[in-house]
Amino acid sequence: MTQGPTSLLPVWARTTARRPSSRRQSLHATTAEAMDGEGAHHRPSPSSSSGRPFLSGLCAAALRRKPISARASAAASGEGLVRQLGVLELVLLGIGASIGAGIFVITGTVARDAGPGVTISFALAGAAFVLNALCYAELASRFPAVVGGAYLYTYAAFNELTAFLVFTQLMLDYHIGAASIARSLASYFIQFLELIPSVKGNVPSWIGHGEEFFGGVISVNILAPILLVILTVILCRGVKESSAVNTFMTTLKIIIVIVVVFAGVFEVDVSNWSPFMPNGFKAVVTGSTVVFFAYVGFDAVANSAEEAKNPQRDLPIGILGSLLACVILYVAVCLVITGMLPYTLLGEDAPLAEAFSAKGLKFVTVLISIGAVAGLTTTLLVGLYVQSRLYLGLGRDGLLPSIFSKVHPTLHTPLHSQIWVGCVAAVLAGLFNVHALSHILSVGTLTGYSVVSACVITLRWSDKATNSRSLGKISIWQEGVFCLVIVALCGFIAGISYRFSYSIAFIIIAFLIATAGSFSLLFRQVYVPVDPPRFSCPGVPMVPIVSVFFNMFLFAQLHEEAWYRFVILSFIAVGVYAGYGQYNAVPSTSDHSSVAYHGVPSEAP
Repeated sequence: MTQGPTSLLPVWARTTARRPSSRRQSLHATTAEAMDGEGAHHRPSPSSSSGRPFLSGLCAAALRRKPISARASAAASGEGLVRQLGVLELVLLGIGASIGAGIFVITGTVARDAGPGVTISFALAGAAFVLNALCYAELASRFPAVVGGAYLYTYAAFNELTAFLVFTQLMLDYHIGAASIARSLASYFIQFLELIPSVKGNVPSWIGHGEEFFGGVISVNILAPILLVILTVILCRGVKESSAVNTFMTTLKIIIVIVVVFAGVFEVDVSNWSPFMPNGFKAVVTGSTVVFFAYVGFDAVANSAEEAKNPQRDLPIGILGSLLACVILYVAVCLVITGMLPYTLLGEDAPLAEAFSAKGLKFVTVLISIGAVAGLTTTLLVGLYVQSRLYLGLGRDGLLPSIFSKVHPTLHTPLHSQIWVGCVAAVLAGLFNVHALSHILSVGTLTGYSVVSACVITLRWSDKATNSRSLGKISIWQEGVFCLVIVALCGFIAGISYRFSYSIAFIIIAFLIATAGSFSLLFRQVYVPVDPPRFSCPGVPMVPIVSVFFNMFLFAQLHEEAWYRFVILSFIAVGVYAGYGQYNAVPSTSDHSSVAYHGVPSEAP
């Protein structure tokens, strides 16, 4: 359906566009001004919206969306990132972000409860993650030229405020996660050095393990910030250099995992696999909710859209290929560790290393230490990389200060954004025991995955169908969004009922209501197929619906403080958007394009 630029605007915005003399009296005159061919965007100040009540202006601004046709032209103008990443680099980027030291730890830790059935736990979690990966793959193929990932997809599918909320939830996860990984990397690095007899026991705790002061308020760690500075410098040098480091470290990590698996195969006693699920299938399912987060990281591939050589083809391959590789490696390690020792004898801190020590293969423990250092290094490197690209996207859109949108003319990296995320992580890692905040993480990840799955559905809806009316003043589009919210809430309620062992009736009722919402989405919406050569998520809308439901089910399994963090941070984000974002958002990703905001389909004539 082809529409003129003005037809995409809400009614009040089209009226404003017809009165050029009153443009500067309204915040949203930027939409009309972006289309007048002058090439300059007007960022109105709060005073410029004095003609419109604050609350109505905020609501109107919050509902702005970016059309699918929006493409960044910064690269073409010589101010953007450089396309240097091929398929192999993208796959290794996803693996590097997903597999850290956890593959040597979490496999054995979960096996203590699930037994050899931990293999099924990882397989189930991997299958569930495939649903998210399919959704990411379609959207990465649909938006192949712009950085932003989940934030960008939400901006196009829903609205500006929701996109900003997704960004804030993701970014807190990334900031705390980077600091936590840096401290773990510093600790593993010291442990590796202590393999040398003359070094063991002679390294002060404040160097790598952390030493607490003022009753634990401050926890000094000198090595973690140093490691962060080194990685930040590598990332600032360019994507080619950082990709080379990631490729080397990830390849080393994969080789070590394969060597460990083959070394352990000869020590496997198949009798240790019986019984396979000693604590029942529920323990296996519970284990899958724990190990689900071991696959987190492939979204880093989606955020490299502007640096991929052939993003429309390579991004889906990178996302799905890295996930498949991670599933294979995790399952292989699970089979080996549960076959080497009875699951009841596995330790909690270093189960894999202890299993090999018990078999007299101490040289393998050295490889595991090296693999842990390599794994944490790549996870941290890719995490810092993703953060800078997200800041770059919001800086371009005006939701954050424009300094974050600047790309170095020769290095072709978002230098200011990269330095900022490195400094934030260095301060957190150097002064605070961020490990204590680990229980409030994964909120942003699950939020982002749920919204991305919903984006696949809404972006497939036909414009003609969504502009029609359903019941009274409610449009088909609004009805569809309402059904998606119902599915998400039912997933959360089912998860709460499962977590606290409420009556199974609550789970059944939640499932039935979610099913009714799914049928409404299936039969009352018109879906437009994805044109080749774009990747198309199969089974739309059912695959994204199941993904949303399961993600919210897992959301309910998080620590209660994680829920509080979600609500508090959301209020803070709305405040920041109300005071800054709504007034500074620009209607395009660069000053050379003329892309207008548009309202929800129900606002179109």
